[in-house]
Amino acid sequence: MNNPDSPARVSLVGAGPGDPELITLKGLARLKAADVILYDSLAPAELLAYARPDARLIDVGKRPGRHHLSQAEINNLLVRQARAGRHVVRLKGGDPFVFGRGGEEVEALRAAGISYEVIPGVTSAVAVPAYAGIPLTHRDYAATFAVVTGCRKQGAAAVCQDWEALARLDTLVILMGLRNLPQIAARLVAAGRPAATPVAVIQWGTTPRQQVVVGTLADIAGRAQGLTSPATIVVGEVVALGDNAVNVLSRIQSATSHASFPPAQIQLPVAATVPTNGG
Repeated sequence: MNNPDSPARVSLVGAGPGDPELITLKGLARLKAADVILYDSLAPAELLAYARPDARLIDVGKRPGRHHLSQAEINNLLVRQARAGRHVVRLKGGDPFVFGRGGEEVEALRAAGISYEVIPGVTSAVAVPAYAGIPLTHRDYAATFAVVTGCRKQGAAAVCQDWEALARLDTLVILMGLRNLPQIAARLVAAGRPAATPVAVIQWGTTPRQQVVVGTLADIAGRAQGLTSPATIVVGEVVALGDNAVNVLSRIQSATSHASFPPAQIQLPVAATVPTNGG
């Protein structure tokens, strides 16, 4: 566990959302000192340049259709390297404990009696909207927000959140949800969220590859076609405050000023099972 008086054998380090300059000073210090670095596909590749020349770098990234190692294998590798007397850094995109499976790795380390520490990272749930000019809270528009996953582990329903409860919150940030965006939008509308609610989909946020698509719950699935993961979805009136969002949304509202989008007009697709990290 985190204990400043007892050096950890394994450091779970949050690498931040994509911009390599967003890693913390503490995380960077651990990275520079590591004997072994197990890194994710979403951890900024530029950070690996700070590793020692003799450090061993191991790619354990999991992307849809391309898993170098299973989570169980990653857990075992952490334990083996630590037991060999090496200082191991587990470099994870975003924050290790925000849909990063850091909790599972900590469980494995505890069970093996391995000392560890968790160094938080800047989560994409907050940083990516910020880089698009979207505040998650605002005194005039949003007093609540939630961060949810758009997919569940393999074998679970693809979109089995309590959408009725989530629809009542001011701002929703949905991670790993791009593949299920049509179902998510439909379920929010069916749960009572107005179809004209602004939505932003931000691809590769905080990086030079960042793209932002703005629409509403009624049309965002179509507008976001062609985007790929990683993508962060933001639902709520705060989206209208984002960079370039005002002009886009005003055009949408003008085009639909004489139309209505009752929930019944949006078909609810049958939820499909998707693989872990599928969005």
